[in-house]
Amino acid sequence: MYPKDVVIKEVGPRDGLQNEQTFVPTETKIAWIHQLSDSGLQDIELTSFVHPKWIPALKDAEAVVQGIKKKEGVHYSALVPNVKGLERALTFDVLDGVNVFMSATESHNQKNINKSIAATFPVMKETIMEAKRAGKTVRAYVSTAFFCPHEGRTNPEKVVEISDTLLDYGADEISIGDTIGIASPLQVRETVTRLVERLPKEKLAMHFHDTRGMALANIVTALELGITTFDSACGGLGGCPYAAGASGNVATEDVLYMLDQMGIQTNVSIEKVVYAAQWMEKTLNKKLSSKALDVYTRQSEKERQKEDVNGK
Repeated sequence: MYPKDVVIKEVGPRDGLQNEQTFVPTETKIAWIHQLSDSGLQDIELTSFVHPKWIPALKDAEAVVQGIKKKEGVHYSALVPNVKGLERALTFDVLDGVNVFMSATESHNQKNINKSIAATFPVMKETIMEAKRAGKTVRAYVSTAFFCPHEGRTNPEKVVEISDTLLDYGADEISIGDTIGIASPLQVRETVTRLVERLPKEKLAMHFHDTRGMALANIVTALELGITTFDSACGGLGGCPYAAGASGNVATEDVLYMLDQMGIQTNVSIEKVVYAAQWMEKTLNKKLSSKALDVYTRQSEKERQKEDVNGK
């Protein structure tokens, strides 16, 4: 019923930090990425080459990528909005791939990209083709694939059409996003069923935010439909600057715990991911939403208290 193994794609350094009001220093971002690289994660999105005016939290994209010590077996990528952003990204050999993005609804696409969907397609086509010529893998995000903050329920057929077009342009993978995190397993089943009927399921990934606490249930539904690639963010960080009310991504460590309990292999150390989440929680000086992080932290506190008692 369920797959034997699953690929987790870590988006914390980009999607997780992009909406943070506290600027995380470049050296801290680099150290955090190295922690994540050492956890067994095989795919990490490092940053965004969107203009710093729009995403000031990631204004140090060049410096972050330059500072990364590449770990063998880890695929590193960055978000690019167009060919201009791609040209910035292509100057760094550490990047194995680039990620492009658009929305499944007109209103969010206008807010996020300042273009209609029809006007965005040529930009996507040119960027994907140039990236492929440069030997990079290309992943395409399709945002608001289930619900839109401006238009409500998204037409699943529109999601299929956009995904199919992006694959035709040469994208290697499509990441289907519940951007505002309010989809239920019912909507996930409806949309993903249509997707896998028309498109190769191995080219599809799911990107769930956890605004209403539905992300893990939605992942299980997608697993039942044969999806084996999922995005997540260490600590449950994240949020879309152009989707009011969108909270963080599903926490990587929560996904890892659930999959481990289901007997599904990821080859990622939950302990190392939790450590990275604890480290970032201290850096940001705020409580993160991850349930696994909370449990591990409370257990660690109990162990410390026990040690203090025994040591007296």
